Amino acid sequence: MLGIEQPPQFLLWAWENKGYACMMAFFIGNAIENGLTSTGAFEIYLSGDKMWSKLESGRIPSQGEFMKMINDNMALEAGTFDNQF
Repeated sequence: MLGIEQPPQFLLWAWENKGYACMMAFFIGNAIENGLTSTGAFEIYLSGDKMWSKLESGRIPSQGEFMKMINDNMALEAGTFDNQF
């Protein structure tokens, strides 16, 4: 089987128990994914500059804050400024 003279025992078990093996792979995959994504790290980079870090601010930016970051950066790159203080 699989071109191997004596396959590992877990492969034989998985071959004989396909349903359980698929469910086990699904749950183990989800556990690994949750472990990797639960760090809370979320950063926004624009033109190579870090614009936002959830680790530093403790939160995710609102849609308004996000759009303002993009608009301000585009204005700086274009050389246009408004006089709002």
